[in-house]
Amino acid sequence: MEIKAFSHRKSNLFYALKVTILPVVVLTIATFFGYRQVASWFVEPEVILVLGGEPEREKLAIDLAKSHPETQIWVSSGSPQEYTEMLFDNAGIDRHRLHIDRRALDTVTNFTTLADDFQRQGIDSVYLVTSDDHMQRAQVVGEIVFGSRGIIIKPFPLSSGREPEPVVKALRDGVRAIFWVATGITGANLLHHD
Repeated sequence: MEIKAFSHRKSNLFYALKVTILPVVVLTIATFFGYRQVASWFVEPEVILVLGGEPEREKLAIDLAKSHPETQIWVSSGSPQEYTEMLFDNAGIDRHRLHIDRRALDTVTNFTTLADDFQRQGIDSVYLVTSDDHMQRAQVVGEIVFGSRGIIIKPFPLSSGREPEPVVKALRDGVRAIFWVATGITGANLLHHD
């Protein structure tokens, strides 16, 4: 009889947690991401961040930079430095606006290598330039990593004509981003693919 009562209390407690706490957690997360999404509509970013991987992303960033002449341009990994510099030089973009950072190994480190640098510089909003098929994963990681530093992301996708990446990649890298926020470790050396 006592075991049955304990089991009944345990299942009631589990049910109460499931009914009250889970919705609160989900609502809190949704509110956070919803707020950040709405906030991105009203900011004028100070930086254009290009995630390397395709030269077309850098070309799109050039178009964006021409229409926003006060913004700095940061290219995270990507094309060889000489090629990137030539593209921006040929487009007439002042070299002082261009910053090329070669530390990133993958999508997570595109953000983790720059988050503290941007925070130290007082940057609180960025245009995020990457391919549309990669944008979901980049936004998940960016919202976690940059969001932990108070930096808002405004997506600026390059149309690729490709299918979006599998959601599992965004989930995997989202977990890595949370792990980085908690520990400072990206886990990049454990992965051999992006």
